[in-house]
Amino acid sequence: MPAPSGPIEQQYLPLRKVAAVAVGNALEWYDFLTFSFFAIQIGHCFFPESQTVHGLLYSLATFAIGYLTRPLGGVVIGMYGDRVGRKPAMLLSFALMGASILGLALTPSYAQIGIMAPILLVIFRLVQGFALGGEVGPSTAFLVEAAPPNRRGFYVSLQYMTQDMAVLAAGVAGFMLTTWLTPAALDAWGWRVAFLIGTAVVPLGLYLRSNLPETLHDADRQLATAEQRRITVRLIVLALMLLAAATVYLWGLDYITTYAQDSLHMTPASAFGATMVVGLCAVVADPVSGLLSDRIGRRPVMLGAVVILVLLLVPAYMAMTKLRTAPVVYGASAILAVLQAFFTAPALIAVTESLPKAVRSGALGIIYSVSASVFGASTQFAIKGLIDLTGSPLVPAWYLIGAVLIGGIAMTLMRETAPVKVGAAPGH
Repeated sequence: MPAPSGPIEQQYLPLRKVAAVAVGNALEWYDFLTFSFFAIQIGHCFFPESQTVHGLLYSLATFAIGYLTRPLGGVVIGMYGDRVGRKPAMLLSFALMGASILGLALTPSYAQIGIMAPILLVIFRLVQGFALGGEVGPSTAFLVEAAPPNRRGFYVSLQYMTQDMAVLAAGVAGFMLTTWLTPAALDAWGWRVAFLIGTAVVPLGLYLRSNLPETLHDADRQLATAEQRRITVRLIVLALMLLAAATVYLWGLDYITTYAQDSLHMTPASAFGATMVVGLCAVVADPVSGLLSDRIGRRPVMLGAVVILVLLLVPAYMAMTKLRTAPVVYGASAILAVLQAFFTAPALIAVTESLPKAVRSGALGIIYSVSASVFGASTQFAIKGLIDLTGSPLVPAWYLIGAVLIGGIAMTLMRETAPVKVGAAPGH
């Protein structure tokens, strides 16, 4: 299908074409998320107890290191998406992610090559972070530009839906591996299989993205005035608050895999079952959230989720810590995952719609990456550290409530961007 000649907001793409972006996004996030889910096993492999008593903390810190290069990726690849096009930027980020995940999966353990093992681990995580930092801006810009004005919420919600598909896929892989393998085998090589599964589908992602049309045209770059490129400081601050809150909540809830094993003392298989529940429920709820935000607006959907989350987070974690049974953990995870969709998707949609098209890819990439790197990166490390410091298993609930309130304040101050509310379909 040739790239349309007019503005993409008027000549939008069918959903089946946009699905190629979503699939590629899911593959990138699967690779990035798998590190978090296998933090304990990776800690045993690269930070053995014979060398340190803080293997899990070091593993989580290495996971966070991947966020250091996300702002750089957001700048370099995001601005490349504004200068050259969304499609080449998405291809570049995906290729880099594939190369880094293959290198990580094949890196020998500390027992085999000593200190070079964690050094290589860190290097590959930095490349991963750079790639993922450059993914969000171009791909989300593509989704909002490919959508009919009254379906932007639904199209952009596919960004989070495919991230949650990655959570589900990583959870399934983890559940199967932890069920079939002994703990020793999982530590030695089982976690590598999960990474290699993601690597195997990289060629598919490259093929799908190479066949996409371009949504950024010469006129979009050449005719944009300085005023049309301008982003106010107020918008930047509110966007940072919104996306930081969304990122903290996402990674805080995804910590359930490690939390169930480390704090609730559940088996690895049961812990990955919780991850599967989170992924499945969020996958279903994300597009519903997007569609609802198209019907009634971005603000009502997110602020409704904020109120419910503030009321439910502490009781949910209290139930998990008191009863410590799989059904209770799965039930609480399901509720929090559904609410996650109604909290995070409207935030991303509102920020993306608010940014000028001529600089949307780079600006969104930078804002998202900075908020994720400064706040999201430290979430799991901070939760684990605070649990160790206070001895309270309710730390995740209070931590997430703080993020939810910050996001709610930002959305209250943000202007409504849904065309159904503003009575127009702005072409920025």
